[in-house]
Amino acid sequence: MAETKTGTTAEELIAMPDDGVRREVVKGELREVPLADASHGDVAMNLGALLKNHVKANDLGRVPAAETGFIITRNPDTTRAPDTGFISKERIPTEGVPDGYWELAPDLAVEVVSPNDTATEVQEKIREWIEAGVRLVWVVYPKTKSVVVHKSLKDIETFTEEETLTGEGVLPGFECVVKEIFE
Repeated sequence: MAETKTGTTAEELIAMPDDGVRREVVKGELREVPLADASHGDVAMNLGALLKNHVKANDLGRVPAAETGFIITRNPDTTRAPDTGFISKERIPTEGVPDGYWELAPDLAVEVVSPNDTATEVQEKIREWIEAGVRLVWVVYPKTKSVVVHKSLKDIETFTEEETLTGEGVLPGFECVVKEIFE
């Protein structure tokens, strides 16, 4: 029996012309994603650099930049782009980094909350990441200079400026004081 197409696919999304509009597919629905503000970009880059330096120094895997697409469900497709994240070396396909989207969930997904993000949208992303198999989700709140760590939908912990964020068992050896993310 042939599969029935449900909504927009990841392949249709990646084939769209680059018209400056960011888009994701959520359960087959094409959604426009507003551009991030300057503060959001600064925080995402700070954390991405901390992650990248640690991962590269320890040969642990890959740290994707913001807007890197991950196909986390199929039929209907959901293609999300965290603000940064981590994919362990063991999970990277033998052919290496794909030409298109990653067809897996990262081990760590980081979402930096923008002023225009609603609590519902943030919770939807957390749920999707966890259900797709992400082992650790960090939600970074620039206004409160805090990070909420989700190990599951129920195992949640908040870290404030003076506390140390770690990679838990997902990102071995990673540590940073939360305030470093906002400097």
